[in-house]
Amino acid sequence: MKIINISIGNLSISAELNNTATAQQILESLPLEGAVNVWGEEIYFEIPLEIDLEGDARADVEVGDLGYWPSGPAFCIFFGPTPVSAAEKPRAYSPVNIFGHILGDATQFKAVSNGSKIRVSRSSD
Repeated sequence: MKIINISIGNLSISAELNNTATAQQILESLPLEGAVNVWGEEIYFEIPLEIDLEGDARADVEVGDLGYWPSGPAFCIFFGPTPVSAAEKPRAYSPVNIFGHILGDATQFKAVSNGSKIRVSRSSD
C-alpha cells in the first residue's frame, strides 16, 4: 500500500494510491507543490506531468477520490458536488484518471481557500 500525505496550511491528510500507471508516475514525481484552485467541492492544482487518459478514466467520481486531469494538467481532490454535478456526488469537468483515495474525512477540504499552498509528499517525507 502506497501512502501519500497532502498538506494545506494546518490540514494534513493521508491518501492511498491505487495500483495504476498514473499513480506510479505521480508517486515518482513527489514532492509536488502548488497553489490550490477551488471549483465547487473540488480542489486542484497544476502539476508538471503529461499522462494520457487511462482506459477507465471517467467524469463521475466519488467523494475522496484523487484524480489526474490531463487538460490541466492537474492533481484533483474531490470532496463533494462540483458545478457540473447533477446530484450530491462529485463530477469532474471532463474525464480524469482516478489514482487514489483520501483516507479519512475528505470533507475537511471544505475549509481550504483558493490560492492556498498545497504540498503532496510520500508519507515518510
